Amino acid sequence: MRLTLRVWRQHDADAPGAMVTYEVDKISEDMSFLEMLDTLNEELILKGDEPVAFDHDCREGICGACGVVINGDAHGPERTTTCQLHMRHFDDGDTIDVEPWRAGAFPVVKDLVVDRSAFDRIIGAGGYITAPTGSAPDAHATPVPKPDADFAFEHAECIGCGACVAACPNGSAMLFTSAKVNHLNVLPQGAPERETRVLDMVATMDEEGFGGCTLAGECATACPKGIPLPSITAMNKEWLRATRKAAR
Repeated sequence: MRLTLRVWRQHDADAPGAMVTYEVDKISEDMSFLEMLDTLNEELILKGDEPVAFDHDCREGICGACGVVINGDAHGPERTTTCQLHMRHFDDGDTIDVEPWRAGAFPVVKDLVVDRSAFDRIIGAGGYITAPTGSAPDAHATPVPKPDADFAFEHAECIGCGACVAACPNGSAMLFTSAKVNHLNVLPQGAPERETRVLDMVATMDEEGFGGCTLAGECATACPKGIPLPSITAMNKEWLRATRKAAR
């Protein structure tokens, strides 16, 4: 298929950016979206032009590095990661807009690459457990009720891609932060830091400049791993519980 691409080009964080139009041909419907961008970059390199910078790593929908906004949607028209989106979801002759995540807390580094290290700092504020070092404990040494285990696993699926922030009209990171808080707080291993975890991670999220949550729901719609919107409500309950306990 033949496609028209309008890609955001920006030399560095301080330079002005603009949408630049490219034509690509002979794109197979079996290609992934990133493979299509690889094809574009090969043509640009052969012409002596600067290739489009975009982030990627595993290309298996696991690492979360590859996110871009495609025709206004985080990760594109399907509920999956950009690397797992295939060109069969587009038609011959389509015009496709490709932009980086748009959020104040995710500054553009170059072209489609953004700095998502704010997520790392949120996790560093409390996304861990206190555990004794040494050999691994025996299997099932700490019983966990099935509903709690299911809840923890559901939230542990978050890959930190940032689609929730990019899709949110406020640029909020509440869905990401709630996933990281909830999957540890519900487990006995996470109990020692239960209060400090939610207080510190939410405080760090606010310090990083993410917007406030108004429960628009766009975050859960865009999440490729299906983190549910009630995750935010669960974290809010944890935050209120911790705040009241700290005030005693």
